[in-house]
Amino acid sequence: MNGLALMSAIGALSACPALAYAEKISLHDRMAIIDTITDIAAGADRHQWERVRGAFADKVTLDYTSLWGGEPVTQPAEEVVTQWSGFLPGFDETLHLLSNCTIVDSGDGAAVAEADFQALHRIDQDRWSLMGHYRYELTRIDGAWKVTHLVMRHSFESGDRGLVGRAAARAGRIR
Repeated sequence: MNGLALMSAIGALSACPALAYAEKISLHDRMAIIDTITDIAAGADRHQWERVRGAFADKVTLDYTSLWGGEPVTQPAEEVVTQWSGFLPGFDETLHLLSNCTIVDSGDGAAVAEADFQALHRIDQDRWSLMGHYRYELTRIDGAWKVTHLVMRHSFESGDRGLVGRAAARAGRIR
């Protein structure tokens, strides 16, 4: 019976390329990458800006074009933190949940990770929710994994997108 279970597991792994890619990276690196991408989401929700900054390389390309249009933007990580800290505290609550984190490629000090997300934003009883997929490109810098590119593709949106403007106005008054 153990042989049959092993053959089933091998078959399942070969049928799922994302899992097969994930096997190329060490468990330590896999966990470090997942910690890095979690630091962005959880750090933003908790307003732990040093934690967020620590997850990014010095320059980072952000691509939120599926939501806002325009073009991807490459900028210093400090500017990303300044922008996010300029509006996220204006929400009463945010919750950026990541799931199905997978390392889809790795090698030579670089990796690509993907995760599904649900992002919840609340002011009073008003809500704005998003669901979708993140793709992260990471580079190992001084022994730590850092995000160099972040692409967000939203697949569902509900509520009031205008809460972002309200949050920015409120955050300005909080400072």
